[in-house]
Order: sequence, then structure tokens, then C-alpha cells
Amino acid sequence: MSEKVVALVFQFVVHVISVGGYAGIIGLITLNSCGVPIPSEVILPFSGYLVYLGRFNLLLVAATGAVGCNIGSAIAYWIGARGGRPLVERYGDWVLMSRHDLDRMTRFFEKYGSIAILVGRMLPVVQTFVAFPAGIARMARLRFHIYTTVGSLIWYFCLAWAGMKLGQKWHTDPRFEEAFHRFHLAVEVAILAAFVWFVWTHWKNRVRPEEA
Repeated sequence: MSEKVVALVFQFVVHVISVGGYAGIIGLITLNSCGVPIPSEVILPFSGYLVYLGRFNLLLVAATGAVGCNIGSAIAYWIGARGGRPLVERYGDWVLMSRHDLDRMTRFFEKYGSIAILVGRMLPVVQTFVAFPAGIARMARLRFHIYTTVGSLIWYFCLAWAGMKLGQKWHTDPRFEEAFHRFHLAVEVAILAAFVWFVWTHWKNRVRPEEA
């Protein structure tokens, strides 16, 4: 993402929260949680800065963020549950997925879904998209929302607290920017490696029958 795009996203987030208050936080996090790449790592620290200024309450910031996360996640879950499996079953060859992959994903969420959602809610990038595969796997809705709430509350509280502590320097302190840049980079590298592995293994298995 270029510096200009980052600056535009930052300005948009600041404007929405400044004008909309807690409702702005809910709206932005809703978009983030249903797949729109508006980073919570900008939304919550700026909200924490407003806690420092006395405009917001720290616990309410985390709570309203969790509300938005559940709304957006419910939308993404519904899309996955309603359309995800039929699309993969019909067009799976084009995205290197099969019914076996879907069945394996379902079993994974049945067994590890709670920890996957809990941890996923505290990882940049991952937390934006984790609800969709949970919907495809039709993870139990109550369990999905419980762990969505717990994970998002912890993560959003920490982000807002960091913004509050940094105070007026929250957006200029190089330590803050550097720490989140490194965190993002590590997660993105891990996701890229997982994607390359997924494509390689699935393509290899896909072409073998044709060679037989």
C-alpha cells in the first residue's frame, strides 16, 4: 500500500470518528470485519488518542469496536454460509479448492474454530477475513460470536490503550509506527508463504490425474 493510499485511509478514518463519535467507530469496524481493508490499527489508536483528550471512554471504545466487529462478522459469515460452499463446489477448480478442502475446513472449525476465531481477531489482516471461512464451515453461530467478542475486545482495548498512552504523539512517534509496521510485515509474509504452499500443493494434486 503506497504512502498516498495510507494517508487517504488515515484521513478518512480520522474524519469519520471525529464526526461520528462512537457510531463512527462501529461503522468503520463493521466495514473492516466484513472484508473492507480499513485497518483497525488506525481506527482504535486514533480513538485512544481521543480518550487521551477526554472525548471518549476507553472501555466504551473497546466495547463499541466489539459491537461493530460482530455486525461486520455476521455479514461476512452469512455470505460464506449462503454462497461460499456452492461457489467453491461449482468453481473450485478455478481457485484450486475441492469438496475435500471444504470438508476439511468444516472439520477444522468444528474442532479448532474457537481458538482460530479468538486468535484471528488479534492478528492484522487475518481478523478482517476470518469470518468468511467460518461461515463456509458453518461454525456454530453462538460460539462464533462469543469468541469474536472476546478476541476483539482484547485486541481493540490494547490498540486504544496504546493510542491513549502515546497521547499527542501517537501518530508521529516512530516507535509506534515501526512496531506495527514490523508486526504487519511478519503476518503478511506468513500469509504469503501459506498461500504459495497452498497453491503449489493443490496444483500438484490437480494435475496428477491428467498425467495418469
